[in-house]
Parts: sequence; structure tokens; C-alpha cells
Amino acid sequence: MIEDFLTDPKEELKRADHSIYVTLKYTRTTDIIKNTIKRLIAAFALATHRTLITLQKYKKIAEVPPTPRKQSEEIIKALPKLKEYLRLYDKLVKIDQAPYTKKEEYRKNVALIAQITPEIKEEVNIEALRQFFHKTVEYVDITQMIRNEMIMAAMKKQARTRKKK
Repeated sequence: MIEDFLTDPKEELKRADHSIYVTLKYTRTTDIIKNTIKRLIAAFALATHRTLITLQKYKKIAEVPPTPRKQSEEIIKALPKLKEYLRLYDKLVKIDQAPYTKKEEYRKNVALIAQITPEIKEEVNIEALRQFFHKTVEYVDITQMIRNEMIMAAMKKQARTRKKK
């Protein structure tokens, strides 16, 4: 599990992509849907953690919170434009933790139906999973861009201070 956490979020996305567009196409099981959701959650967590480490390095936040939920809250405080994506992350975690039933397994319209609360059911079919995947890819790309911008800004600031000396 530790080795999995140290991987790149892009690697998790590659695995999720393969699960959606290859594995799920041929097997059509809810286990593949569940596994893909776990991969998307891991990609979100890795991208969030890396962004928080960068924010801490450049003194934008005091410390990186230890739990994923606190990390989400901290990144929303620091970067409010990511709130929509972190709602999806929260939704994926709820779907992953909820008890679920299978619908039309081994058929074209396979779906995982998660019982989030006694009143709320969430159906995850192949199309919904693809949408979750694309939003996760956007989030990983945005966080990478934010980290790159912070690094570039720090390098420019450092270059300016060198010229003044």
C-alpha cells in the first residue's frame, strides 16, 4: 500500500484508463468499476498531497494535514477554484465506502448501485465512470499546472534577488 501511495497520479490514471476502456469493455463486472473508483480516489489523493507539499514548501500553508479529508479542506482554503473537483473526490469516497449492489453484470448496461445513505442511491455505470475519469484527469492536470506555476514564480523571484546582489 505504501508503494502505491508513492506513485505518480498519472500512473493511477493510466491504470484507470485501461480499466475503463479495455478491461471493462470485455468483462463488464462491478468489481472492475469498484477497482477503477479506487484508482481515481488514489489519483485525487496523490495530486492533492503533492500540491499541499508544494504549497507548504513555498510558505502558502503552515503544514500538510495528515488525513485525506483535512487535506481536502486545506486545499479548498488555499485554492478555492478546486472546490468542484474535491466534491467529486468526496462523492467517489462515499461511493467506494458504501454497500453496493450489482445491476446487469456481464451485460452492456452494467452498473454499481451504491447505497450512500438509506435515502440516497448512486448508480455508477460505464458512462458515469468515464465522466468521473475525465474530471479526475482535469484535476490532476490543474494541480500539476499550479505546482509548476509556483515553482516558476519562486525561480523568477530567486533570479531577481540574485541580480540585485
